[in-house]
Amino acid sequence: MGNREKLLEAARECLFAKGYERTTVRDLASAAGVSMAAIGYHFGSKEALLNQALFEALDSGDQAFGPSSGDTGLDALWSRLIEAFSTNKTFWLANLETVLRAQRDPELREQVAAGLRQGRSGMAREVTGTAEEELSEETVRTLGSVQLALVSGLMMQHLTDPESAPTADEVLTGLRALAAAVPEEE
Repeated sequence: MGNREKLLEAARECLFAKGYERTTVRDLASAAGVSMAAIGYHFGSKEALLNQALFEALDSGDQAFGPSSGDTGLDALWSRLIEAFSTNKTFWLANLETVLRAQRDPELREQVAAGLRQGRSGMAREVTGTAEEELSEETVRTLGSVQLALVSGLMMQHLTDPESAPTADEVLTGLRALAAAVPEEE
């Protein structure tokens, strides 16, 4: 494993252990077993390294959401996500910190926007079981976007007030009630 890969692995570990804001250049270099200068050489900055590690962790799913039990369907997906919000709390806080920082950094904002576009597609895949390349743009923009919005809102509830945040069963009950309240198109 080269220094670049060691740094990415160290950054993922630090995001889960310390979060974004509390991770220092020294933490990253020490965890990777490389010099602090290697961060600048390979990534340009600590922030660029942490951002890439964050996006890769979200993209891989298993590290951010926890390993899949093999169960499929919305019950399993929501149970896994809600569990991840408490077991990977510093990671999810790092995710929120990145979204907030992106509002002041146009380059990071575009990276976050690209991640959201990919996240919509991934969420639509999880819900439908359809390969991403086979999903329609409408499915990604509707089902994927709504699912991603629910994930974001539930993440904030579970991070802020975990005792009152809904369980997976309550989320599904709420979704069914919402669906029943939507009038049929004529």
